[in-house]
Amino acid sequence: MPYAESGLVTFIGATTENPSFEVNSALLSRAQVYVLKSLTDDELRQLLARARAQVLGDLQIDEAAVTTLIGYADGDARRFLNLLEQCSRAARATALTQVDAAFIEQALTLNARRFDKGGDNFHDQISALHKSVRGSSPDAALYWLTRMLDGGADPRYLSRRIVRMAWEDIGLADPRAMQIANDAAQTYERLGSPEGELALAQAVIYLAVAAKSNAGYVAYNQARAFVKQDQSRAVPVHLRNAPTRLMKDLGYGHDYRYAHDEPNAYAAGETYLPDGVAAPRWYQPVSRGLELKIGEKMAQLAQLDAQARKS
Repeated sequence: MPYAESGLVTFIGATTENPSFEVNSALLSRAQVYVLKSLTDDELRQLLARARAQVLGDLQIDEAAVTTLIGYADGDARRFLNLLEQCSRAARATALTQVDAAFIEQALTLNARRFDKGGDNFHDQISALHKSVRGSSPDAALYWLTRMLDGGADPRYLSRRIVRMAWEDIGLADPRAMQIANDAAQTYERLGSPEGELALAQAVIYLAVAAKSNAGYVAYNQARAFVKQDQSRAVPVHLRNAPTRLMKDLGYGHDYRYAHDEPNAYAAGETYLPDGVAAPRWYQPVSRGLELKIGEKMAQLAQLDAQARKS
């Protein structure tokens, strides 16, 4: 580090990994980072113009074929040149002087899109899928799902993420979403690829168009944060079980109100939190889907509590 700071050593490196995670933070803070991006379609066309004479010779290639090759090159110059060379060799082997998109589809071995199964590209795409579902965009969600499947992502991993999306972003606004997500995961386990992928696709569509709520997700995180920083509070005596005479003599379960025996099956005014903990109101249902009804039910119960306290 001192030699790099003094200028005695000039450090130059290149990596396909994210330097934010893979390069020492102290060194990274003293370095200039240049991000290399995939080539655009126009840049690949410029590359074709420069390489045409050397790679293709007199072979003519129409615009649709160029577009097809650019699509499969996926922003990679080396891959694009390799495809052009394969195209040229295949055409000469069949004595063709002009190539179209149909010939390319038949003659070339076209691999799946570039896909980084463990790096930034992987995490960016699963993030895009999740956010498309959250944003209620079925077409975008389908696009990112099929992009990942096309690139070689493990469908079982995707099925687990889809189940997570159902619980995190749809929640109790539409409990059917969790069932559909789980059913899709089980369907894939039974059918495998490619048949089982249809179930994942339809689950993604359903999640995207379903009513959204993260109220349960937010409430759970708030409860975890509270418990983590709070003391270990005792269970209130009236909520404790009393299977023995000694426990009964100690007051365990005394004055516990059995909800089913109360009007509306609700013990109005009863408390269930530890002593000294005020009602935190972590769970706040949204006014969408089933949670609209849940919110109305909670408001009704709150009124009963208020009446019970007054009396």
